[in-house]
Amino acid sequence: MQKDYFCAMKMSGFTIIRNAVLNDYPVVEAILSVLPVVDEMIVSIGDSEDETEALILSIGNPKIKIIHSVWDPELKKGGKVLAVETDKAKAACAPDSDWLFYIQADEVIPEQYQAAIRDAALMYKDNKKVEGLLFHYLHFYGTYDYVGDSRKWYTKEARIIRNDKTITAFRDAQGFRKGNTRLNVKQIPAWVFHYGWVKSPELMKRKLKNTGVFWHGEEAGFQEFLKTEDFFDYNDFDSLKKFLGKHPAVMKERVSKGNPAVQLDITQKKFSLKKRLLYWFEKKTGIRPFSFRNYRII
Repeated sequence: MQKDYFCAMKMSGFTIIRNAVLNDYPVVEAILSVLPVVDEMIVSIGDSEDETEALILSIGNPKIKIIHSVWDPELKKGGKVLAVETDKAKAACAPDSDWLFYIQADEVIPEQYQAAIRDAALMYKDNKKVEGLLFHYLHFYGTYDYVGDSRKWYTKEARIIRNDKTITAFRDAQGFRKGNTRLNVKQIPAWVFHYGWVKSPELMKRKLKNTGVFWHGEEAGFQEFLKTEDFFDYNDFDSLKKFLGKHPAVMKERVSKGNPAVQLDITQKKFSLKKRLLYWFEKKTGIRPFSFRNYRII
C-alpha cells in the first residue's frame, strides 16, 4: 500500500528553524513525525548561533534536504519574517509535488494519523477546488498533561496545501492564503499536537525574549520585557483541561524526562462574562462564533 501511495502522488514536506538548540524546539520530533508521509523534507535553517544544523543532520534521513537562509533583521514586527522564511522553504519544494506539507518546529503529528493523511491527500489530489487539508489542533501548555481549551487557542489550521505558487504564508505563517483570499479546504481526521508552550519557566521566558523581537521589534513594551527576570509565570491562563490521550511515539524521550516544574490549578476558569458565555456555547454546541480563520471549509 505504501508503494502505491508514493507512485500515485508526490508530497513534499517543509519547515523553517533557527536556534533550535538555544530555544529547545522539538524540531527533530516534528520532522520525524512528517517523514513517513512525504517524499522529501525541505528544512530551511536560519542564521543560527547554536548547533541547529548538526541537530538536523543527526536525523540521518535521505529525504531531508537542507537549505540555508539569513533572516532579515528589519522584519521585526508581527512575525512577518516567519512568513517570508516559510515562503522561501515552500519555494524549494519539488515543482512536481502534488501537495506540500508544512510543519512548524514545535508541532508533531501523531503516528496513528499517517494513513488518514495519505488517504485524504490521494482522494483530493485531482480535485483542484480543494486547495488545502485542514487539521485539528491540541495546544499543550505548561506541562505535557494539560491542553488549552479556550478561544485563545486555534482549533484548526491547514497544514497540507496545494503546490501552487500563488499560495503564500499569511501574517506570521500560522496559515496560508491566496493574497487575502482564504483557502478552500477539506477537514481531515488528523491532529497536530503543538508543544511550543511546554518548557521550564526559565527556558520559556528566555525563548520568548529570543523570539519576541520578530513580533515586537523595537516596541518600548518589549524592551521593558527584555529587562524582566528569566522566569515565565504559567498561571496567566484562562482555561485548561487534562490531556487524556497518548503522546506521539517520537515524543517518548521528551515526555519520559518528566514535566517541567510547573504547578497549575486547572479548576480555575478566568473569563470575563462575555468570554465565559462564548466558552459555554462552544462546549455545548461545538461551534465557535466570531473566530479568526485562514480557510473556508468546503
